[in-house]
Amino acid sequence: MKDSFQPILKMLTMMVGLLLSVTLLTAILIGTIVMVFSGGSLPPLNPSQPTDMQAIAVAVVDTYKGVIPKEGIWQAPDWSSVDQEPNAEDIKYGKELIANTSAYLGPNGKVKKISNGMNCQNCHLNAGTAPLGNNYGAVASTYPKVRARSGQMENVEKRINDCFERSLNGKALADNSKEMVAMVAYMTWLGKEVPKGESPKGSGIYEVPFLDRASDPVKGKAVYAQQCQSCHMEDGQGMPKPDKSGHIYPPLWGDNSYNDGAGLFRMSRFAGYVKTNMPLGATFERPLLTDEEAWDVAAYINSLPRPKKDIRKDWPDISKKPIDHPFGPFSDDFSEEQHKFGPFKPIKEARAIASK
Repeated sequence: MKDSFQPILKMLTMMVGLLLSVTLLTAILIGTIVMVFSGGSLPPLNPSQPTDMQAIAVAVVDTYKGVIPKEGIWQAPDWSSVDQEPNAEDIKYGKELIANTSAYLGPNGKVKKISNGMNCQNCHLNAGTAPLGNNYGAVASTYPKVRARSGQMENVEKRINDCFERSLNGKALADNSKEMVAMVAYMTWLGKEVPKGESPKGSGIYEVPFLDRASDPVKGKAVYAQQCQSCHMEDGQGMPKPDKSGHIYPPLWGDNSYNDGAGLFRMSRFAGYVKTNMPLGATFERPLLTDEEAWDVAAYINSLPRPKKDIRKDWPDISKKPIDHPFGPFSDDFSEEQHKFGPFKPIKEARAIASK
């Protein structure tokens, strides 16, 4: 009788053991799932060798894709320290004028009505403090200076008025006006730590390498549709503020945009500006456009109608005209079209040979 129950006992023992094993494995599996979904991770099979995913993650972290090294880039002084300055009120007013120029000096300006409704900040990002955002880091250290465009010595006031007459398609301010004094004070404060005669790293506009071809307005129109028109609109007229005191996003062509004497009307200036700042979210550390896209969208925007300026007195020494200055006469035999759209490398090479 005892022997007849022996197989049954063995079977029961095996079933109990199997049940315990299944229970244990289930508990381990549930614990692993809970750990992973709560932010934990499983150790690699061989801790001494990184997994492929770890190697990819390290590569992503270590790969810097900015246009210039970020070490040593110019930074504006700490704004919280401005009250320590004896002319703090002028500096504050100057920053306000740069950020909201139109509200004070635009078509409906509460101080004067002398400009087109754009703000200085539309071209000089973050009130002139963004690295490679056409900032004011080098203004105090490099002015006064002789500028080839006028062929004359220019002070900061003259340079500011150039922007009013060109980028803002307006009229000049008096040098002793409260507004001019304030803007000069703000720019001087921004560059107070820059040694005289030096241009700090990250000042001005990035120089995009020349293409091997001409920039293409047709390709640029496609770039504009994909990357720009959500803010600047299909007609390029930007997005006005509800109170009509200025623009949230500025017009890029037409009667209310910069005129053809402005710096951004040059392809290299516009391409460099958008390369490190546009579309919204781009920076010099993380550009969103390729070089080709930057050149092509510049060609598209600068091929569209805009106000004219009398520039007959610009560049009195024509040999000093920039390669991409689009208006003749020139000291070389290249056409106005090539000086505007490129390719620019042949012009650069011809000038280098001529200068020997």
